Amino acid sequence: MHSPGLQEQTIYHANPNVNPTLKSIRDHIHHVCRQHVNRYVRVETMDGDVFEGIIVHCDKGILYLKQPGKGMGRSFSQNYYNDVILPLVLYELLVITLMLL
Repeated sequence: MHSPGLQEQTIYHANPNVNPTLKSIRDHIHHVCRQHVNRYVRVETMDGDVFEGIIVHCDKGILYLKQPGKGMGRSFSQNYYNDVILPLVLYELLVITLMLL
């Protein structure tokens, strides 16, 4: 959207030399994740955050991780919780570990 009368100033522009590398990494992780849909994994991000759950989908640079029982209760029973779908950006992932049950 462009507003008439406003000047534009670029405040960030990615290094064009980095783009092919990031795209290659994203495509590789996407391929790995698609092969392991419905599998239980542990995911570590570049920032050191760790999440466990089931890969439910991977699309357009996003991994969707289902974390059972992490949501707010929807009934009067304290043992019933909603599942949470956590979207994670593929190029921020550092480690994906397949958890064997």
